[in-house]
Amino acid sequence: MPPNARAEAIPEGDGLVVTLGGDWRITQPLPAWRKVRGSQQPCAVRIRAVGLERWDSSLVRFVYEVQDWCRGANATCDASALPETVRLLVGQLDEAQKKRLVSDHSRNLLTTVGLIATELLHQIRDLASFVGECTLSAIGLIRRPGRFRWRDCIYEMQQCGAMAVPIVSLSSFLVGLTLAYTGAIILRQFGGDIWVADIVGLSTLREMGAVMTGVVLAGRTGAAFAAQLGNMKAGEEIDALETLGIAPVDFLVLPRLVALTLMTPLLTMYANCLGIFGGMVVSASVLSIPPNAYWIETQSILDLSDVSVSLIKSVVFGMLIAIAGCLRGLQAERSAAGVGRAATSAVVTSILLLIVADAVFAVLFNVLGI
Repeated sequence: MPPNARAEAIPEGDGLVVTLGGDWRITQPLPAWRKVRGSQQPCAVRIRAVGLERWDSSLVRFVYEVQDWCRGANATCDASALPETVRLLVGQLDEAQKKRLVSDHSRNLLTTVGLIATELLHQIRDLASFVGECTLSAIGLIRRPGRFRWRDCIYEMQQCGAMAVPIVSLSSFLVGLTLAYTGAIILRQFGGDIWVADIVGLSTLREMGAVMTGVVLAGRTGAAFAAQLGNMKAGEEIDALETLGIAPVDFLVLPRLVALTLMTPLLTMYANCLGIFGGMVVSASVLSIPPNAYWIETQSILDLSDVSVSLIKSVVFGMLIAIAGCLRGLQAERSAAGVGRAATSAVVTSILLLIVADAVFAVLFNVLGI
């Protein structure tokens, strides 16, 4: 049997001579530098190998621990007597440890808030610049509609409109059910079961229809836009367009922006109808309200202003989702991981913009009395 790993420390003046020998295997008992050094505080450490048999990464780790302790204690470490392979691996381990990301705990709260605010300002500036480019491209579309890629726009309308009908149908119907069940819990205590139609109708048209459609499209279409454009950027297709003198906003962004802006109001109106139908199902099955009575009550509470609010929100939500998805796609890194991060960022940005826009609309409509 080969001898076990051994490490002996022999005093030499104000330093130590560490002798390594035996069979260094990570599966066997190994000496620890703390125990080898003991209570000694040498100013210099010299490592040598005497009778060294087979060895693996355990020897490299031990030598690295000695060198790391010497750096902390301001002591010199001489490992020139070790085999060249050991010294090379120790050097590589040392370089790898230096490249590790270390959290910077020196920043105070004020510095952290300042850095976050600066990053937020940069994001807002990029978004405003991209909105400006899209506006100029839309003006060019109005002036010269013949240069617009109608075929791409119709294809994107099919993808973000017709292909999104199933998921919009399910989510809107279930939202209507949920609103009706929640309203019935309170209204049944006061004998106002018929007012469930008012709650579902107003909530669906003024808030839930447009918001739920926007969230579905943000997770489905916004991420798809970011992934498509990010993949094209990784494949240098966008660079090829710029080399040919073709603006990526005109060629890639504008058809998607127009398609989603046109299809979002249609999907929102469809979602509103299904949400009201979901409330009607609950009213007929749980509250024993006839469908015709439910429909008459819904018509009495809703007017054209509620429909206008839903349409205005849906148009703006569609534009925001398309802008966020295309912007993150054009900002994506040229790698598969970058495309994935762009898709995730597009969803987060889209939903954040939807919430902010919805809050702004709520305040604005309240001020205008709509």
